[in-house]
Amino acid sequence: MPDTRFHLAVPVDDLAAAISFYGEVLGCRAGRSSEQWADWDLYGHQFVTHLAAGAGTRAHNSVDGHEVPVPHFGVLLSVEDFHALADRLRTAGTPFVIEPYLRFAGEPGEQWTMFFLDPAGNALEFKAFTDDAQVFAT
Repeated sequence: MPDTRFHLAVPVDDLAAAISFYGEVLGCRAGRSSEQWADWDLYGHQFVTHLAAGAGTRAHNSVDGHEVPVPHFGVLLSVEDFHALADRLRTAGTPFVIEPYLRFAGEPGEQWTMFFLDPAGNALEFKAFTDDAQVFAT
């Protein structure tokens, strides 16, 4: 994969709760902030939580028998980092929308995936491919 990074901003309805969740639960390094927003280092990507009304509004799509929240965002991790994050979330008592599980076992694109919500209801999906060369495998 190319060595690129993304920038993503999401609405939150309680900046203090977002700061606690992204800083303490997810362990993101804090960047710049104001009374209206906070920057985060989300696995090397610039992620911003903006205080705004209407946070967490979404629909769902059925995928593999799960109701996947849409929209959602996340990061591709190593398998080791994925399981460490899942353990960190469990320890913090974070409820999963979709518990960590292995998709496409033994097939192209085999991956671990999990979904959970931040305090504002924004859906996050974190994945880990068994073989990073198969991220776009069909």
